[in-house]
Amino acid sequence: MILAWLQFLVCVVVIGFAGPALTRNGDRIAQLTGMSRGWVGLIMLATATSLPELYTGISAVALADAPNIAIGDALGSCLFNLVMLVVLDALSRDEPVWRRLDQGHILTAGFGVILIGFVGALILVVREGFDFRIGHISLYAPMLLLLYFIAMRAAFHYEQRPRETEPQAAEVPEGVTLRGAIGRYCLAALVVGAAGAWLPFAGLAVAEAMQWKTSFVGTLFVAAATSIPELVVTITALRLGAADMAIGNLLGSNLFAILVIGIDDIAYRGGSLFVDISPAHAVTAFAGSIMAGILIVALLYRPGNRFFGFISWIGLALLTVYLLSSYAIYLHGH
Repeated sequence: MILAWLQFLVCVVVIGFAGPALTRNGDRIAQLTGMSRGWVGLIMLATATSLPELYTGISAVALADAPNIAIGDALGSCLFNLVMLVVLDALSRDEPVWRRLDQGHILTAGFGVILIGFVGALILVVREGFDFRIGHISLYAPMLLLLYFIAMRAAFHYEQRPRETEPQAAEVPEGVTLRGAIGRYCLAALVVGAAGAWLPFAGLAVAEAMQWKTSFVGTLFVAAATSIPELVVTITALRLGAADMAIGNLLGSNLFAILVIGIDDIAYRGGSLFVDISPAHAVTAFAGSIMAGILIVALLYRPGNRFFGFISWIGLALLTVYLLSSYAIYLHGH
């Protein structure tokens, strides 16, 4: 048991150290190429901090034969990213974080509702005879990839519209070149990839040692581990006064997680990934859609009241949905 948890914690620590390096160098690449701050959060940071989910998912389906770990990690990361909004809500002491955010995030959150909800529907209907595929590749995999790129294209065109001038990002340190930033970015990605590739094996060891279900381990523990870069980036961005970058990172990571599910389905040699996973993952998917919907309400309504002086009813609702869905996957997963 100790060895299993030690493996898991080593992966967590490695990702926790390499994640900020990914973010820092991704941000420098963005500054040196003239990208906007919103696009940094949605594309550069979201892609960088989501690499653990990508590597873990491919490793889980192609090497560890653990499809529940793969789908649980991707969907669990969506929930974990959204529950981080509770942390932002609590840390934003001077003004509710919902009142500091650009309403343009509604577009990304809306696509999150669509994509995550679509995955939840697939989990339920594919096992009922709607398993269409060519060879071992499900026809739903390219659909998920297409939906992701449609969302990114829509976000790109929205980003091109005239916007209010945003705060300038910090200056790039003297001596930092684009080539050097790209090199450090790739090196950090390799480190995160190595830890992410080992995570499913460590997760299976923890599940066996603790006699827990793999779907629960994937949704809660592996997802939390692979979401550590998002957590670090989000808190850092908020402290720097870049709340929009923080939210863009979280919502972009959720969209990227759905792209990862499509890639995992292609990499899974046993047939359709959606056939061989626990139907309880649909609970996680629908909970993610509900939480994204709650965020849309917050962005439109912009509530200011707080419970106990530090959390709004939006944050309380997000936390409640997260805890209830985690308990449901613990009871009914396998």
